[in-house]
Amino acid sequence: MIKGIYILLACLFLVSCSTYKNKKSIPYAENKIKNETVVTPKKNAEIKNPRPNEIVSYGEMEETEKPIDLKVNNIIGIAKSFHGTRYKFAGTTSAGMDCSGLVYTAFKEEDIVLPRSSRDMSSRGKKINFREISKGDLVFFKTNRSKSINHVGLVVDVLLGKVLFIHSTTSQGVIISSLDEKYWNESFVEARRII
Repeated sequence: MIKGIYILLACLFLVSCSTYKNKKSIPYAENKIKNETVVTPKKNAEIKNPRPNEIVSYGEMEETEKPIDLKVNNIIGIAKSFHGTRYKFAGTTSAGMDCSGLVYTAFKEEDIVLPRSSRDMSSRGKKINFREISKGDLVFFKTNRSKSINHVGLVVDVLLGKVLFIHSTTSQGVIISSLDEKYWNESFVEARRII
């Protein structure tokens, strides 16, 4: 009888350990959930309409925030989806986009609401050193001898110190440029980190 109890306890321990090992988060990019019901295996409780900026973990009732790198990658992906869109003053759609409209729209998809103008955006987040620039940071410019910031771009990659950013220009629409390009290098003012 005692031997049977030990075997039963050992089985329960092994089952609980294997359940723990198999616990993993659902990657947001692969499982964006909208207006669906999710049944969690642990308690068969339903979570209706989970917020899109959260991850539901198997076997748990709690929802957790997405890691910053997933947010940044999603913001960059949204901005890149507008690549080639023509320039339109005050535009925020695929019909036309200006520089701050592109950044505003991309961040808004992650529930981060920024001011609508590049000058006002430059007062948000944390100012960072050029050597600290990474994906998801904003770069600000004073173009055409402007006395104040009048252009913004979103850093999409840093390759061997080369900073690539997506932005909307009046001549070419939404494009990816490099801070190595003479015009942008000479117009560069600062970089800021929002998330």
